[in-house]
Amino acid sequence: MAVRALVVDDSGFFRRRIVEILDADPGIEVVGTAANGQEAIDEAARLRPDVIVMDIEMPVMDGITAVRRIMARQPTPILMFSSLTFEGAKATLDALDAGAADFLPKRFEDISRDQQEARQVLCRRVRTLGMRRVRPAPAVPGTAAPAAARAATTAPAAGAPPARVDRSPVRMRDFRAVLIGTSTGGPVALQKVLTALPANFPLPLLLVQHMPASFTPAFAQRLDSLCAIRVKEAADGDVLQPGLALLAPGGLQMVVESRGGQQRVRIVESEAGQHYRPCVDVTFKSAAPVFGGQVLAIIMTGMGADGREGVRALKQLGARVWAQDEESCVVYGMPAAVAEAGLADRILPLSQIGPLMANGV
Repeated sequence: MAVRALVVDDSGFFRRRIVEILDADPGIEVVGTAANGQEAIDEAARLRPDVIVMDIEMPVMDGITAVRRIMARQPTPILMFSSLTFEGAKATLDALDAGAADFLPKRFEDISRDQQEARQVLCRRVRTLGMRRVRPAPAVPGTAAPAAARAATTAPAAGAPPARVDRSPVRMRDFRAVLIGTSTGGPVALQKVLTALPANFPLPLLLVQHMPASFTPAFAQRLDSLCAIRVKEAADGDVLQPGLALLAPGGLQMVVESRGGQQRVRIVESEAGQHYRPCVDVTFKSAAPVFGGQVLAIIMTGMGADGREGVRALKQLGARVWAQDEESCVVYGMPAAVAEAGLADRILPLSQIGPLMANGV
């Protein structure tokens, strides 16, 4: 059965363009369009689509307000179109806090230089999100949104292991660093985890979130304003410090090295063939020779399998690995890849990850 999509944008030209692209995919059926946020609310109630594709800046009612109201009344996966500017990043993060599931750049050339590939990315995102159901969830701590949403599959993925119950004590002093990898749904998930940590958290944290270059400065600033720990976008040469979370900059790679008795990050250009920029595997693999097994590696919500091979390299040295469970993921891709490879020591709901880390201090 085709995924039923509602397309929302105040530009008639852009609406027609998106409708044409989505309708060309046999797995998607565009069931309606809307020109502003209020029409989006009305059409969502009337048509009950599987997924909504929506702009942020619109007359009558903006996309963020529309997302918040749709998620309160009729939770539906929503894919936002965003401009790749600092202000656009802040607005997109607001939309994610309000309950949107994911975002894509509005300019197709910002998705890919290959127009056909950009179309495929859009359709793949719409299909993936549209095949999931959502339910209301409590707002992320520190945000003004009355409700957020999480998406989950209607049934466990084939071959997915049940959640593991590991009741051994969690002691942060057993580790030298915490590494976290995320993608789709990651901004809200990271916010929920990091706001649970105390200011005296004893370890450095390295965060790898699939995100454009223009978004990571705004995201780091937002996290820093909400968290008791410090958060910053990583810069070349930054020293790893207790209670400091370094966010990999978009469009580049963050690697770890030991230099002069200190652990630092290097920010480097991506190599040919590296699909994700930043890439979880790149950062995790670089940490293996630096920290050995004294790492807590956490893989949370996201499409694909990025992180699995990096986790494997760490696990072979004795690292502990946590994976977010399917039920609390926006997209159960990256954690599923780790769990199905038998690499996860614990499979946890999102709500437990931050408190477990905090209680282990």
